[in-house]
Amino acid sequence: MNHNQRIGVIGTGIMGAPMARRLAAAGYAVRAWNRSRDKLTPLVANGVTAVDAPLEVAGADTVIVMLSAGPVCDEILLGERGLIAAMKPGSTLIVMSSIPVATARRHADAASARGIGYLDAPVSGGERGAIDGTLAIMVGGEAETFERARELLSHLGRPTHVGPAGCGELAKLANQMIVANTIATVAEALLLAERGGADPAQVRQALRGGFADSTILEIHGRRMLEEDFAPGGPAKWQYKDTQTALAEAEELGLDLPVSRQADALFGDMLEHGDGDLDHSGLIRELRRRNGLTKA
Repeated sequence: MNHNQRIGVIGTGIMGAPMARRLAAAGYAVRAWNRSRDKLTPLVANGVTAVDAPLEVAGADTVIVMLSAGPVCDEILLGERGLIAAMKPGSTLIVMSSIPVATARRHADAASARGIGYLDAPVSGGERGAIDGTLAIMVGGEAETFERARELLSHLGRPTHVGPAGCGELAKLANQMIVANTIATVAEALLLAERGGADPAQVRQALRGGFADSTILEIHGRRMLEEDFAPGGPAKWQYKDTQTALAEAEELGLDLPVSRQADALFGDMLEHGDGDLDHSGLIRELRRRNGLTKA
């Protein structure tokens, strides 16, 4: 048990809440803050201490941030009154949000200047992965800081060190490109099968175990067939990530045509009011394009 190690959690939404629960269950002393208090209250029954302001977790040995976007992280972390300025030297800051690479590097510089270890550690696996502790965790930062945090992160999933600060976010962008592009391809394939007169559910079954099989075909393909678009990963966050990936690609002088097309499709999906649906809801956008309704 880890009762002597104090953990702060900033952001207890879809992902942050089950993560805070798991850490408390593992014996860590967890204090958590969330902008809307209602998402914090249920955690108290799980042994998490709710606090009223982000700075109330500043004394923790490790602070985990799971907020929605780069600007929100900047607002909480940076500046004279930000969390980094209040954290103690020798502590560790782990930002698990999906943020731009440059933002992570800026956070790392600010933390380093105060003697604070920094890791950017975005995740993949969605709400289910956070609940089960099976998240893929892509970690950028110094190897020594990673080793210090490895045990803690292992309660949340499978952490892999991929390079210096910012590289966790790069790995996450690679992940999000694969997810977005594959969702678009699976949706197109199921529409082709349906339009051609095959049973799309049986086509999905037939493809399992072959080269086209994937977690996306398995989970998101089923969601598409059942029209179950309650968000595990909302399309608006998927679009944020594809936008970030394309901006990074442009910065690196890369032209990524498949990712650009998938990004445009998600952009249209948001434009048509489906941004709060699960990203598998992209099949609705393809139906709209083709003047199709669900059979």
